[in-house]
Amino acid sequence: MNKLFIVPFLLLLFSTGISFSQEEKAEVKPVTRDPQKFEASHSGTFNGQKITYKSIVGEIFLKNSKGEVTGAMWSTSYVREGVDSAKRPVTFVFNGGPGSASMWLHMGFFGPKVVKIDSEGKVDDGAAPYRFVENTQALLDLTDLVFIDPIGTGFSKIEGVGKNTDFWGLNEDARSIAQFMRIWVTQNGRWQAPKLMAGESFGTTRAAKVAEVLEGGGQNMALNGIILISQALDYAGSSSWADNLTSFFTYLPSQAVTAWYHGKAGQGKTIEAFAQEARDFAYGDYLNSLYLGEKQTPAQKESIAEKLAYFTGLDKGYILRSDNQILMHRFKKELLRVEGKAIGTLDGRFLALETDKSSEGPVLGDASDYMAESAYTAVFNDYLMRDLKVTMDRPYLTSAAGMGGDWNWKPVPDGAYYEPSYVSTARSLSEAMHRNTQMQVMVANGYYDLITPFFDAEYTFARHNFPQDRIHMTYYEAGHMMYNRQEDFDALAKDVREFLEGMLK
Repeated sequence: MNKLFIVPFLLLLFSTGISFSQEEKAEVKPVTRDPQKFEASHSGTFNGQKITYKSIVGEIFLKNSKGEVTGAMWSTSYVREGVDSAKRPVTFVFNGGPGSASMWLHMGFFGPKVVKIDSEGKVDDGAAPYRFVENTQALLDLTDLVFIDPIGTGFSKIEGVGKNTDFWGLNEDARSIAQFMRIWVTQNGRWQAPKLMAGESFGTTRAAKVAEVLEGGGQNMALNGIILISQALDYAGSSSWADNLTSFFTYLPSQAVTAWYHGKAGQGKTIEAFAQEARDFAYGDYLNSLYLGEKQTPAQKESIAEKLAYFTGLDKGYILRSDNQILMHRFKKELLRVEGKAIGTLDGRFLALETDKSSEGPVLGDASDYMAESAYTAVFNDYLMRDLKVTMDRPYLTSAAGMGGDWNWKPVPDGAYYEPSYVSTARSLSEAMHRNTQMQVMVANGYYDLITPFFDAEYTFARHNFPQDRIHMTYYEAGHMMYNRQEDFDALAKDVREFLEGMLK
């Protein structure tokens, strides 16, 4: 799961209520200890192959240009045994936020064991015990896996002369992840191995920037491929704010298919057909209307409102009062208001009965978050102790307290002139793909994702001069974490496997 974004859609998603923080040290002490590491041996059957592998939960010390330790970045690695590892592919996996640990992709999809919640999003995860099963579709037959927890998440923290500001920023974060990857590759003798990244939500923002950083610094490391799950490369299309005309355009098809799912629009049509109809309207009459604004006649506005009501299932009068611009937090409350329910942000299939039925937006938070988070957290903490043999005297933080407000979103160095704009790393990835003409990119989209909409992915990758023949778009009938729905877990596993096999052959 990906949480805590600077815009509302990225900023609150996975705050755990934990109050731990990393305070700046009053006295700087040099780091003299060796990095910690916990190892265990395992076996499993993946894609029909019996495989023995080793898990390594450990830290890598990050250093500044003076060679001083600034941070200890932890990861969980799964390394196949009994094979020549020199050219064996390795995939680096992280979640988003910023401020989220890698637990969500680890426990939800890529790990050798995964948690299972209600596939249709109708039942809350409740209380322990939770379902935890072998992941026979895990990729360990094809690639080793390294799950990275950025500084401030998991067990990762500042050390030595380090400060939060060394890591908590768009550029700073990318540099630290790139440094970690280079050190891991060096320590494990994998410079000749194919290398991939997989990120979710802000993790895709990060992945694009890391790909750029890896091409410099005196240690150029070219990537073979990147898997972007619920991409967020250009925030103009995934920030549902008043006056951000781009967002009304990019969110409309997601609102339409979500209304279709809840029986409020598009009945009798397939989701694909209704989604395409919404795309056509968005690119045509609706885009024209958004930019005409008050140059439209009342009749023109009413005509657009009728179409919006057709697609969103909302009352035409409400749409007209909203000036034909429906903010996402309002849509989530308005769609099922008469039933007293609000739908989820990460996944619009989820819904919950609200305590305040007259509020403008959901008051309980994101149903698709709180109906799943307890299961993920409990299962992972138990897994760390029982399966991975980790014994620590401090908690594993699924999210970094305080990071959101301290995050430096500026894409330019300190002191350089900068005017605020929407965050975007789309151009970074496009340019990296033009410099590395073998890099392939897979983009996985959930139809009911109401935070990073599928139409925004299409809009983003249609621009920025992306090489279209190396972009692979896939779609799933769930939300941000499409793998929570079993049918989409299976489909995503098949698509990722085919992507890797095609790239590595």
